[in-house]
Amino acid sequence: MGVPGKILCILMLLLHNSQQQVFNDKKTLHLPKNYNIGWMKTLDDNKLISDITIPGTHDSLALRGGPAAECQAWSLRDQLNAGIRYFDLRVSGDDLKVVHGPISQKTTFFEAFNTIKDFLSIFRTETVLVRLKHSSKFPDHVISDLKHKSNTWLRNEIPRIRDIRGKVVFVQKKSFHLGISLYETDKHGDYKVGRVGKKKDKIITHLNEALEACRSGSVVLNYSSGTGYPLLRVDNSPKSLAKKINPWLYNNLKGASEEKIKLCFGIIAMDFPGFDLIQAVINFNK
Repeated sequence: MGVPGKILCILMLLLHNSQQQVFNDKKTLHLPKNYNIGWMKTLDDNKLISDITIPGTHDSLALRGGPAAECQAWSLRDQLNAGIRYFDLRVSGDDLKVVHGPISQKTTFFEAFNTIKDFLSIFRTETVLVRLKHSSKFPDHVISDLKHKSNTWLRNEIPRIRDIRGKVVFVQKKSFHLGISLYETDKHGDYKVGRVGKKKDKIITHLNEALEACRSGSVVLNYSSGTGYPLLRVDNSPKSLAKKINPWLYNNLKGASEEKIKLCFGIIAMDFPGFDLIQAVINFNK
């Protein structure tokens, strides 16, 4: 092949890579034709939830509040349709308003829970993991109410896929003691990003740690998300960091999956993930 031919191949490769949707800040989800929303249908019923790799979002409903607060663009329903199966919800007050810090997200946990239940009533092969973090203390009536829900998993034991299809699996968090516990690879302060290169190194370290933890039977939680320092600079927002991190993460995950080795990374919680990045995470289960 001559030099012009090589250049053409390189340009075509670059064009192909640029068309991958690994970062998304558009509010509307466009699914490919014939896309199978219920991707968990093909999972072995006997697998433990700790044996699979799950795409998730960090601060899943932080859709409002400007650059410093926004972590996602798609609605909860669109995230579910795109393949996200782990959600991180921050709530406040007795009515469990969804918040990001002091900023209300104009919805409640109960509304989010009903959206997830509606989704699972249609896609019965799926399961959805939900982690709740309250700004103070969970109201007793909420805990009592959840204990009577038949379509939830509230035990602190790792379930098999067959036991949780069509169910919401709750995940423990400090004052919320219902559901499964997680092994977190992030250390205190890892969400603070001074240099993107250092953040990438941490993500690699965490994913390698996740491989070991998955082998020990733990449900692992990793974050690719972060907030730059100093705060209140647009170039340090969760969105601007995701623009840099997501393409890099996609290439690394794609490279790992092409090794044809069975790998499990647990949950990967992301900011502003695009459709192809979500699929790259799902592909480890095939």
